[in-house]
Amino acid sequence: MPPRPGQQKDQEHALNEGIRAPMVRVVGENIEVPGVLPIKDAIKMAQDLELDLVEISPNADPPVCRIVDYQKFLYQQKKKQKEIKAKATKIVVKEIRFGPNTDEHDYNFKLKHAENFLKEGAKVKAFVFFKGRSILFKEQGEILLLRFAQDLEDLGKVEQLPRLEGKRMIMFITPKAVVKKK
Repeated sequence: MPPRPGQQKDQEHALNEGIRAPMVRVVGENIEVPGVLPIKDAIKMAQDLELDLVEISPNADPPVCRIVDYQKFLYQQKKKQKEIKAKATKIVVKEIRFGPNTDEHDYNFKLKHAENFLKEGAKVKAFVFFKGRSILFKEQGEILLLRFAQDLEDLGKVEQLPRLEGKRMIMFITPKAVVKKK
């Protein structure tokens, strides 16, 4: 989107003389009477306080402008974005691969790994990989994955039942409750 007149390319907000609306709603900490003012009065008020008039909501009627130090305003916005990003939960997906004829010892070994992954709060993507003519045993692969889900049912729930995608039969298991370490 090209910048509006009076707005530089790197700015996401219009400043001072760059604001094109004839009337603006002025807000800010240093204002005695917030309200709707002509743009010239709002700019003069900002200059008297040695601050900037920043258009924060251009689509409102009338547009909302804040009297604030623009650099400080940008810093606070970046800080808020960083906090939001840090609070966002990151979902980890761990994969466990089986063959259609996986024996009991290997199955139990992979089951223990899956239990640990679910206890840590990670999703588990279990899949049976069919090589060559082993695709003939897709029923065995489905039985293996369903047994795997049944063995993990106290730690996780099945998000997606076994589904064949090409040479893989895939199933997702999500943790029931995430246990946070202190």
